[in-house]
Formats: sequence, structure tokens, C-alpha cells
Amino acid sequence: MTRERDTELARKGRMVAIVIAGTGLFWILATVLGGQFGLTQRTRALFDLMALAGFVWAMWMIYQIWRLRQDDKG
Repeated sequence: MTRERDTELARKGRMVAIVIAGTGLFWILATVLGGQFGLTQRTRALFDLMALAGFVWAMWMIYQIWRLRQDDKG
């Protein structure tokens, strides 16, 4: 059972890393392309809020991993 739990934690950790990297890349691209295409501030703010949501979701996933590890300790 410990091996299965470790595999699950590793999978969740990889997913968090992908979400953080993807969100960061999306945010950078949205900022650069928004400036080049002359998007309105309102549209650019929407992209900022989407990136913020991605980072908050990643933090939630990290919290869940932390809770699973705490449950393993006892």
C-alpha cells in the first residue's frame, strides 16, 4: 500500500508541476501577445485572472498532497 501511495503522490506532484509551468507560460504569452496585438486592458486583465486561477488551483493541489503526506505520518 505504501508503494501505491508513493506512486499516487508522485503523479500528483508531476501534475502540479505541469499546471504551474503551463500557467506561467500561458501568462507570459498572453502578456506579450496582448501588447503586440493591442488588446484592451480589460481583455488583458481577463488573461491575468485566468492565470491567477491556475496558480490558485496549483496551490490547492499542493495542499491536498501535503494533507495526504500528513495522513501517512499517523
